Amino acid sequence: MIIAGAGSGKTRVLTLRIAHLIQSKQVDPFNIMALTFTNKAAKEMRNRIEKMVGADARNLWMGTFHSVFARILRAEAHHLGYPNNFTIYDTDDSKSLLRSVIKEMGLDDTQYKVNTVYNRISSAKNKLISWQDYLSNPILMADDTANMRPEIGNIFKSYSLRCFKSGAMDFDDLLFNTDKLFKEHLAVLNKYQHRFQYLLVDEFQDTNLCQYFIIRKLASVKENICVVGDDARASTHFVEPISPTS
Repeated sequence: MIIAGAGSGKTRVLTLRIAHLIQSKQVDPFNIMALTFTNKAAKEMRNRIEKMVGADARNLWMGTFHSVFARILRAEAHHLGYPNNFTIYDTDDSKSLLRSVIKEMGLDDTQYKVNTVYNRISSAKNKLISWQDYLSNPILMADDTANMRPEIGNIFKSYSLRCFKSGAMDFDDLLFNTDKLFKEHLAVLNKYQHRFQYLLVDEFQDTNLCQYFIIRKLASVKENICVVGDDARASTHFVEPISPTS
């Protein structure tokens, strides 16, 4: 773990470390996973590394959490009952579907504002809470009731089932379903644990619970993981009161 402040060269450390692994350690780029939080950062890192090591850098598994794990799901989604060519819903698609669900359930859209519902569901998934877990969690149910929105759990259920029926995942599903895949299909997890011999994570302080559990699973065999972050900007994802039930 490398802790350093803004502008101190955290991303450069990862870039040089990857180049060192490829050039000095003779590690196959195909066996290196590097995760960032923006496409821009991933592109810049790849370009820098390519200048150092050449075209081999193109074989790196490098990108945002969502893009890299979407790539894995494209190959493995059938284990979860999804087609491998599943559709990815962006935020607008997700909110449009939620509006339809709210309307079909006959709920007041001024009480169940789509942004509020969307954020509540997104927060649950990022804490690895499925719709089944949500509906069986008395704390969440009581919280929704106190906020005059007791049907959010049922909206979550209907929304999730509609996505599944349509062969679609939203952005949060790309992480939630990757964790589910690795948790329920150990042979698949084992394959990727041995493929990715080195894991590197930029801006580690911004990881949420779901992202943390995925990279912990992947790194648990080879135990070659390097993360860089700014402790002054550390989030509170790991101390929020609602934890996953699984």
